[in-house]
Amino acid sequence: MTLEQLRIFVAVAEREHVTRAARDLNLTQSATSAAVAALEARHATKLFNRVGRRIELTEAGRLFLDEARAVLARAASAEAVLADLAGLKRGSLHLAASQTVANYWLPPFMHRFQTQYPGISMRLTIGNTEQVAASVRDGFSDLGFVEGEIDDPALSVTPAAEDEMALVVGASHPWATRTALAPTELTQTRWVLREPGSGTRAMFEEVLEDFGIAPAELEVALELASNEAVRTAVIAGAGATVMSRFVTEAAVAAGRLVQMPLALPKRRFLAIRHKERHLTHAQREFLALVDETSRSV
Repeated sequence: MTLEQLRIFVAVAEREHVTRAARDLNLTQSATSAAVAALEARHATKLFNRVGRRIELTEAGRLFLDEARAVLARAASAEAVLADLAGLKRGSLHLAASQTVANYWLPPFMHRFQTQYPGISMRLTIGNTEQVAASVRDGFSDLGFVEGEIDDPALSVTPAAEDEMALVVGASHPWATRTALAPTELTQTRWVLREPGSGTRAMFEEVLEDFGIAPAELEVALELASNEAVRTAVIAGAGATVMSRFVTEAAVAAGRLVQMPLALPKRRFLAIRHKERHLTHAQREFLALVDETSRSV
């Protein structure tokens, strides 16, 4: 039984006439008759009585008509859903992002997308870079945005934006009044760092190695699982840290943190998705929005 057979049966039943139904459906009379005959033969059930030159529904035909109409209505509804999804009138988008990206960079993009496509519901999960990659890989999130490098053959990774890093200390730190700082001095203070697995921590350890310093040489006073906790501890005098300027700039402007004069490399924010999963219209449009905005900055 096909939707086309149901469509033909309903047309014939409503008109009680094969020729008129065929004309309205833009089919030949033989094709219309064959579709009805195929239904009757397949289920060994008579759907129409032929009375003279006209036809009328049997009892089975009358019962089947209601069901056939319901199936066609559901099919039309399903087609409408697909059309809406294709036209971004409805749907969902589940994002995952590491903390710096999720708290400081991504929300404006989500707002712009929601304004443009209000029928798309959006959800954001926050974790460190490793957790975000796992969420996308395992299918819990559609797209991920991270600041740490990803090495996973299942994931497609593309640059999304650049981020500037800053070495900062609290206003009471001995370095706060310094006008110069050498990389070799980084081992001479206590540090407050994000937890292993975070993109910020991984990037800082790469910088240390570029300076010829092993991460184990640092005195790490605190390891904390959020940017806000690290920033608060540094403001309180617990030590120095390296963080995104997205996180530090307000506190620096307020005089609660001091940015040290040490040049650090920029890092990239990365967009990740699963290579083998279908890229929906909503996902494609969100990535295009991020790409277009980032290139215009």
